[in-house]
Amino acid sequence: MTPTLLIKNARLVVTMDDTRREIADGGIFCRGGVIEAVGPTHELPTEADEVIDARDQIVIPGLVNTHHHMYQSLTRVIGPAQDAELFGWLQALYPIWAGLTPDMVRTSTLTAMAELLLSGCTTSSDHLYIYPNGVKLEHSIEAAQQIGMRFHAARGSMSVGQSQGGLPPDRVVEQEPAILKETQRLIERWHDPARHAMLRIVVAPCSPFSVSRGLMRDSALLARQYGVSLHTHLAENDNDIAYSREKFGMTPAEYAEDLGWVGPDVWHAHCVKLDEPGLQLFARSRTGVAHCPCSNMRLGSGIAPVRRMRDLGVPVGLGVDGSASNDGAHMLGETRMAMLLQRVTGAAMTARETLEIATRGGAQVLGRDDIGALAPGMSADFVSFDLNHVGLAGGQGDPLAALVFCGAPQVTHSIVNGRVVVRDGQLTTVELPRVIEQHNHFARLLAQAS
Repeated sequence: MTPTLLIKNARLVVTMDDTRREIADGGIFCRGGVIEAVGPTHELPTEADEVIDARDQIVIPGLVNTHHHMYQSLTRVIGPAQDAELFGWLQALYPIWAGLTPDMVRTSTLTAMAELLLSGCTTSSDHLYIYPNGVKLEHSIEAAQQIGMRFHAARGSMSVGQSQGGLPPDRVVEQEPAILKETQRLIERWHDPARHAMLRIVVAPCSPFSVSRGLMRDSALLARQYGVSLHTHLAENDNDIAYSREKFGMTPAEYAEDLGWVGPDVWHAHCVKLDEPGLQLFARSRTGVAHCPCSNMRLGSGIAPVRRMRDLGVPVGLGVDGSASNDGAHMLGETRMAMLLQRVTGAAMTARETLEIATRGGAQVLGRDDIGALAPGMSADFVSFDLNHVGLAGGQGDPLAALVFCGAPQVTHSIVNGRVVVRDGQLTTVELPRVIEQHNHFARLLAQAS
């Protein structure tokens, strides 16, 4: 028998559906990981295999994280990188990351996903682009399957080391034929194109300053042969722009277009420094952007023109980025920061628009039509927050706005694919204290070896 789940009596259900319904005293009925009904509690079935009373809670679609480097949670606040901009930060950290092991990647992925799940995120991408000491993408995939997060695993890569004019040390780059062969293997073994898929593979060379033109072009061809998405970093800061002009004689957007890296199956991280022609190109081609406000501030990269992107029709989602360039991965907190940071530029976004970016926007960027909103036929991915949390006190007149504007609490419940992975604020799928203990042990080993 297909299991059923009922959420009832929520103070407010924020659907983010096509009409943006917000339902007082609402609920959700799910069967087999798919939503069957959303509406006022009294209109829903009264029985289910599992019933959760969400009284005094706000229920929203699970947030979608479109850019992360989960292994970097092992190197938060590493001294030499604390005050550096992007290129100096990378040069300080590459030698440390060369010490990564499979167990480190597996544990750091569990840690990063736990942090995301507890902050309202139910779907995440992860860009793993360094593979020393036998590390494989499977070590991240295993962690995602264990903890129960919907996962877009991006097979990153670096192929141009310092001896060839790239940024990374030669010892952490790979040969391009091997990169393409391994990426093809991963797609054929793990990628699930079906609706409601829990795992998809993404083709993701790291950046224009760490891979060749040939690898970028061949990666795009491979991705389109298999119908999978493409992801990389682009136009992150002024040095990034200068590198692109010096090495390629193009802006980053021109470089992306030249190599086939535009279209609705592509999304780029950051895009802080996209110029107006680049913005127009992304809008015409429906190329997506992962906006990472905290990381952009942490590294002094600047403020991405998200208001302009939205006005032009560029698909925009949110990303927490790696926890060594953000030092936190609180997805609801990232949503708040995205709203506030645009206001610094005079380009205001409302709480509702920013939450839309974090839900529907992220789903669009990842190429999905089954997550990001609560409606019949959508995946049963949603989270609830207790409105009696001290950080929300006084904000009861508009609970949705309070959730974004005020201090961001942890979730009360998190449901992914119809499965309760956080119940009453506690993860149900992993023993978090043990994961944190192991994670801190591995972080010490990495730091001591550097």
